[in-house]
Amino acid sequence: MFRCLLNLILGALLPTVAMAAGDPHRVPDTLAQRLQACTVCHGQEGRATNAGYFPRIAGKPAGYLYHQLLHFRDGRRNNAGMSFLLDHMSDAYLRDIATHFAGLDLPYPPPLPPAAGPADLARGEQLVRQGDPARGLPACVACHGASMTGVTPAVPGLLGLPRDYLIGQLGAWQTGLRQAFAPDCMARIARAMAPQDISAVASWLASQPVPVPAHPQAALPAPMPMECGLTPPARGGRP
Repeated sequence: MFRCLLNLILGALLPTVAMAAGDPHRVPDTLAQRLQACTVCHGQEGRATNAGYFPRIAGKPAGYLYHQLLHFRDGRRNNAGMSFLLDHMSDAYLRDIATHFAGLDLPYPPPLPPAAGPADLARGEQLVRQGDPARGLPACVACHGASMTGVTPAVPGLLGLPRDYLIGQLGAWQTGLRQAFAPDCMARIARAMAPQDISAVASWLASQPVPVPAHPQAALPAPMPMECGLTPPARGGRP
């Protein structure tokens, strides 16, 4: 994490240093250049890596990315490094960051071999595609889209994410370490999931390739099965 912080700081300072020194090979002072530091953790151009704990951010809906940046900055998501980086950034700059990564249209590497057996993978696929009405669990596709690439403006895609990251996020919703705008439907869903179901869903999702193209859907064919707080309250974030 400290390496990520150092690279982000250096990425912001290098253009200024190069110009002050009269360096003919000065680094372009662009948003894309500054955000290259994010790729130290999130992978080349935000594709994610096999490290296991950093998600794909490239190609996700801009509204989703923007709201996650707000969550980190304002304390609804718990990550000291992200909160430190974003603490003094304005809403407008966070929206620029989100728009940049959302606009990337990339090929993604194939998934790693499944980390679960056939029975667990079958259970994971069942939960993703059909849910479990007896436990009050809606299908993941009912909110995240049939292709699991998300839905504009603010529902994320679930493919191209490491298994350990997915398990960690569902666990964080169970314990309250991760929160969304009210009503927090993902917290409600995660708390209804048994540990083996969390592992099964994460294993199946992580074993699926990111489709081409990976753009989020424009809309869902039917209303979501429960109310979700995808956008901030009417008063909004801080200016």
